[in-house]
Amino acid sequence: MTGYTVALVLVVVTAGLLRWRRPAWYWFAFGVTLAALRVLVRYGTVMDACGLTVPPSRWRLAVARATNRPAPEFRPPRILRLRPTRTGLVLRLKLRPGQDAFDVAAASDRLRHSFSMYGVTSRELRSGVVEVRMTGYDVLKRVQMPAASESRPMRVPVALREDGSVHYRDYRAIPHALTLGATESGKSVYQRNLVAGLAPMDVALVGIDCKQGVELFPLARRFSALADNPDTAAELLDALVSRMGDVYQLIRAQQRITADVPDAEIAADIWDLPDGLRPTPVVVLVDEVAELALYASKEEEKRRDRIITALVRLAQLGRAAGIYLEICGQRFGSELGKGITMLRAQLTGRTAHRVNDETSANMAFGDVSPDAVLAAIQIPAEMRGIAIAGDSSGGWHRIRAPHTSLRQAVNLCNRHADRTPDLPELEPFRPALTGLVAAPVPSVKPSPATA
Repeated sequence: MTGYTVALVLVVVTAGLLRWRRPAWYWFAFGVTLAALRVLVRYGTVMDACGLTVPPSRWRLAVARATNRPAPEFRPPRILRLRPTRTGLVLRLKLRPGQDAFDVAAASDRLRHSFSMYGVTSRELRSGVVEVRMTGYDVLKRVQMPAASESRPMRVPVALREDGSVHYRDYRAIPHALTLGATESGKSVYQRNLVAGLAPMDVALVGIDCKQGVELFPLARRFSALADNPDTAAELLDALVSRMGDVYQLIRAQQRITADVPDAEIAADIWDLPDGLRPTPVVVLVDEVAELALYASKEEEKRRDRIITALVRLAQLGRAAGIYLEICGQRFGSELGKGITMLRAQLTGRTAHRVNDETSANMAFGDVSPDAVLAAIQIPAEMRGIAIAGDSSGGWHRIRAPHTSLRQAVNLCNRHADRTPDLPELEPFRPALTGLVAAPVPSVKPSPATA
């Protein structure tokens, strides 16, 4: 009996240590079994308490009266499948007549408490079928991306969602995006993960970093063009607009609009062209958009209008030409001048890290989802990297990118430097890699105590 007691104590201690230090290991070893049993045993009672049951049909009541049996109980949604995952459980439900997917979404918080899970989210798969994803622990506290992720052209896994699924940046589905975040909110780490995900792909990276290039220039070996000041940025954007026009001429020449060509093969963008003729897609990363919109003189105002006009043109017309925008900044609103709100309207993807005020959250999600605005302003300052990601459909998710140091991103870009394409239009802006230029060291006046 003593041996069984010692073994039981060791199991309990091991479970406690794993739950504290390695929640993912605890979930695989103990949590998934306990959670599945909890859901199956409590399912009917929990659904009834959450108002997710429907009364029996009339024919069942009639059969009960005719056979002199007790009246049948209220029926919960039918379980189609219960599937464990690396972070929780996935419950697929078949709704009863009269139920709606919104009823399940509204009861998510009550389901979380009733099933003793960390988080519960739901989405409608098709008419009458709802998928409920339950997480067993805080997956955003220590982000661990899955070893294998679904790979597609121009689709980058950049973060982990709170339901345990991978958050992708899909340029084919959402060509342009806006990323907001205050200082030390994790915006730079998110951008590094984006560059690290694009580095192994056949894509040209173009960077505009007006902070003298401190964020993007260390990754220069993987960039086809870089600009570190507004003057160079204006010329670079004009070159991209010119490239966009050339690509459209190529598409027009290869559309194959003849009577013997099926409609599905008529080219309307670069992805409809044959592989041998398809131009290289370009991703433009703007590190701080406010530096491009600010001005202090008439000449700078003309340059600013030229930059914003080029960005708006690329946002409106660049998708079919394979030019995608990734705009980052601390604030993004009408106070940056004319044309800014027009540019923001073209940025379908929205990501907001911790912001300093509600106005900044409204800049990202005010025209998309009020709930996302509320979630963005509630991000705690100590949780760097937490962000709210949404799009124009109104859906949003809480995400967190894995921590990637600048050294890790540089090593990855250097490893894939051979994939950097040479684009003739952007050759004048190709970063020089001959060596580092020694910067002047600011003089420091010695204090009286050390003089």
